[in-house]
Amino acid sequence: MEQIKKILAACIAKHIDGALNEEEIINLMEYPADAKNGDICFPCFRLAKAFRKSPAAIAEELSGKTELPACVDKVSAVSGYVNFYFTSVCYTELLSGVTFDGDITKTGEGKTICIDFSSPNIAKKFHLGHIGTTIIGNSLRNIFGYCGYKVIAINHLGDWGTNFGKLICAYKMWSSKEKVERDGVVELERIYAKFNKEAQENESLNQDARDAFSELEKGNAEYREIWRSFREISLKEYMKTYNLLDITFDSFTGESFFTDKMPAVVEELREKGLLKIDDGASVVDLSAYNMPPSLILRRDGSTLYPTRDIAAAEWRKKEYDFTKCIYVTSAGQSLHFAQWFKVVELMGYKWAKDLIHVPYGTMSFNGEKLASRTGNIIYLDDLLDQAVEKAEKIIEEKNTTLEDKHGTAIAVGVGAVVFNALFNSRIKDVDFSWDTALSFEGNTGPYIQYTYARSCSVLRKCADITESGAGDYGRYEPNSDEKRLVKQLTLFRGKVQSAMNDCEPSVITRYLLETCGLFNQFYHSSTIIHAENETKLFRVALTSAFKVIAGRCLDLLGMKKTEEI
Repeated sequence: MEQIKKILAACIAKHIDGALNEEEIINLMEYPADAKNGDICFPCFRLAKAFRKSPAAIAEELSGKTELPACVDKVSAVSGYVNFYFTSVCYTELLSGVTFDGDITKTGEGKTICIDFSSPNIAKKFHLGHIGTTIIGNSLRNIFGYCGYKVIAINHLGDWGTNFGKLICAYKMWSSKEKVERDGVVELERIYAKFNKEAQENESLNQDARDAFSELEKGNAEYREIWRSFREISLKEYMKTYNLLDITFDSFTGESFFTDKMPAVVEELREKGLLKIDDGASVVDLSAYNMPPSLILRRDGSTLYPTRDIAAAEWRKKEYDFTKCIYVTSAGQSLHFAQWFKVVELMGYKWAKDLIHVPYGTMSFNGEKLASRTGNIIYLDDLLDQAVEKAEKIIEEKNTTLEDKHGTAIAVGVGAVVFNALFNSRIKDVDFSWDTALSFEGNTGPYIQYTYARSCSVLRKCADITESGAGDYGRYEPNSDEKRLVKQLTLFRGKVQSAMNDCEPSVITRYLLETCGLFNQFYHSSTIIHAENETKLFRVALTSAFKVIAGRCLDLLGMKKTEEI
């Protein structure tokens, strides 16, 4: 489709006396919602001032002057638009090139993107609130990777801070190595909650915790060993969830990794005259930028999140020489990132502009906000297990002869959770509902995967058509449903580019939903398996192209491709 746009732009450019260049013409082109208005249209409103004529008059003139390239059957002018109608041969040629992706996969050649996502605080179980950063981050990792970038997926574990002082104190008072090894993260959560409750009655416990963390930072051997065991137990727990989601990371360098690198950051800030003392704490004053000060050191000299994030950013720039470093976290952390991004800029680093915060909305369950204080916490592993269990029951009802019901249920159940998290614009709040997420109809993951499986079924039944013969459709004239689907498939590369530019996976989910809808419309209106000659060849090729594009979308979203449901 991009090649056709270039051809049409060149034709239009000949008759507008340089008022717009070819790239500007291409960017203005639209796809009419109604096929009666052509396949591609060019709006003339930007030309009205230059030509001192109405857009309708300009469109009328252009429609009469513009030469028709071989791909265009006719041209018309309607309400200020020049509408171009493709030939039937053009559609068969478009279909032949649908699955080519060489241009988009070269976009990021030679460039590195760091994506910091998921990054849970250790010693706590994964809950539904973590799903946004984990699933959005993984999808962005897939999208940038598809576009040719070298992607470094970083799990910046929350494994440092005063909360570990609390945990160490709680462990020494109320737990043991045996209990932690037996009950894992559940035991760590129990003693942490107990500590916070006891500290409400005994304030001195909080000072004990601060002292313990200070000792941890100084390298206390006993405390380091206790902390290390907490980290290992937590990672073991998290890997079960990551394996189910089929998500991997290139680095688990959490906050603790930068402990020995933070003193240099503090000294650099001091040397550059950025540090100020405020009530005993070391801060960077950001009042000139309408932001609160960025806290670098507490009164006791212990570090905070900005200190660690700045140290991590400096190390990543040296280690990976990133083109961009993307941080996928909740919108509630936007101020934090704005503050320390500004500090990096004030330190004189030009690459501060390459630090990107990708915020997302909150997650609720059946309309209720998640909150530990009210007990409304949904653990992610429990959610995924239930999703798989519910999907298996639905599949059992729909297809009793399916061989690998459990494997398919994992794909569909997990896919339902993933799609639900990526369906809306990431900044919007998401509500998870079983009835909605696991439905095989409507805007859901199961609907998408079922449609993909439908295309696989068609192709299995048309195995007699070889790959070499499938492209020989002669001068077949597609019907309206086929034309709409072909055009939709040609939009894939542009959608990927848009999703990458905006760090917005929902561009892919919405596109995939629309594409599945058009495929199902084509499937129900057009005979495929029992068609004959070039009609069957074209329709099988169209089904095959849909399978390829839909499969790529599923890959980008982090969902399994289901050959059969």
